Amino acid sequence: MTFPKCLTHMFCVYITLFSDHFMDNFKDLIRNNNATPHAFAKFSLRKPLMPEDDICYITPGNPESLKECTFNSTSKTFLVIHGWTVSGLFESWVAKLVSALYKREQEANVIVVDWLFTAQNHYPVAAQNTKMVGQEIARFIDWLEEETNIPLENLHLIGYSLGAHVAGFAGSHASNKVGRITGLDPAGPDFEGAHAHRRLSPDDAHFVDVLHTFTRGSLGLSIGIQQPVGHVDIYPNGGSFQPGCNLQSTLETISKLGLFAINDVPRCSHERSIHLFIDSLVNEQEASMAYRCGSNDMFDRGMCLSCRKNHCNTMGYDISKVRKTRSVKLYTKTRASMPFRVYHYQVKIHFSSKVNRSEMEPSLTVSLIGTKGEVDDLKLTLKEKITTNKTHSFLLVAEKDIGDLLMVKFKWEESTSWSASFMLNMVSSWWSGDSAESEVEVHKIRIRIGETQKKMVFCIKDPHALSLQQEITFVKCKDEWRKTSKRFIFFHLINDFIASQGSID
Repeated sequence: MTFPKCLTHMFCVYITLFSDHFMDNFKDLIRNNNATPHAFAKFSLRKPLMPEDDICYITPGNPESLKECTFNSTSKTFLVIHGWTVSGLFESWVAKLVSALYKREQEANVIVVDWLFTAQNHYPVAAQNTKMVGQEIARFIDWLEEETNIPLENLHLIGYSLGAHVAGFAGSHASNKVGRITGLDPAGPDFEGAHAHRRLSPDDAHFVDVLHTFTRGSLGLSIGIQQPVGHVDIYPNGGSFQPGCNLQSTLETISKLGLFAINDVPRCSHERSIHLFIDSLVNEQEASMAYRCGSNDMFDRGMCLSCRKNHCNTMGYDISKVRKTRSVKLYTKTRASMPFRVYHYQVKIHFSSKVNRSEMEPSLTVSLIGTKGEVDDLKLTLKEKITTNKTHSFLLVAEKDIGDLLMVKFKWEESTSWSASFMLNMVSSWWSGDSAESEVEVHKIRIRIGETQKKMVFCIKDPHALSLQQEITFVKCKDEWRKTSKRFIFFHLINDFIASQGSID
């Protein structure tokens, strides 16, 4: 099958997704500023046993509809707000989210906000009308509060993509502030960089939490908004492409299903925000942790796994409602499928050698053995070239719980591509006759576990097996904390301080 050149250019994908007749729509807007005179938002109170069916609508101004739909004024109320749609139909995730909400909150009111009539327009038109839809929802909230006396602290708006901004407008135009808004990968085009009054913002509810899963960092394509727009903004996997959503797998899907699968390119990562939130509802005991960090690069080095001073939080429904004067940015890693939780480890290794060596790019592999199992051959990602007589920090992610960590196995494999400086060091060592002394050695490995906050030091099991060309076993050091130097403790404190920079209140 031959793929069009358009597929290889992400901007072309953007055009395909968001506007078949981009300029025609703007001409229509110029001719008629009131392109959609009514928002046509409808409010369907769905039932736990029929999460896919709209069998009862609450009509603002009609108190009888509350009774007919058995609205419970003493329970939590969720408003689920969809985003832009091509088909004009609800997507399958809506029913899944409704079911998950009822599974967690059995007595709740789960109301699906239907603004499909407006949302199925071309993207620029739908984006322009989010404010109007939000205002109509705000009027519904005001009427609901007046009619039922529900405490708005129990009102939780959950908006996806454009629906996140609709939720923001609803919150900002309601007479009283709602309890919580969750933005699931809020839309980026037309909203990135916009003033807070023109998008979802922390001012729209008592607490606003946001999941970013497909931002501008994804090959320049901004489906989801990249900037923080809530009290707490979480960026799973850096907020970019999500595991299992790579372009290669999408092209394989296209080869099987045809070009209709082109929507899977952004849809998989963009919609992942919804499934992460659903996961937090149905897998309460396996909630993912996210960690406060100054940048994704620092997080990828394992520098930000501390939970001190609220520097970590639960991702999704059970998030702690921490409100700061500035948005708090948190990062986490996830699996490719549900349950999405992984286990984060910071691995600190000091590479020593009697002869200084630099610009090494070896393949580093670690296996972890614990009380509940083990994970083998995990790759340590190099963020910089290895230099001897220096401590390097890595982030290691395991997809299963291995219990208490007992043992670490470490292996170093030299890269086949040697740099000029590495060759020079080798020749120099050979010429001086001390090539054996030029070997890189590792005596201890320090590990910090994000989920448990435990810190451990592992010493080499066999002191004579110092060559890294074979797999070396490390076991927990005896009296490790008593022997830990003040200098090392100070180093950790400095790391925590540096990690917190960039997200200071």
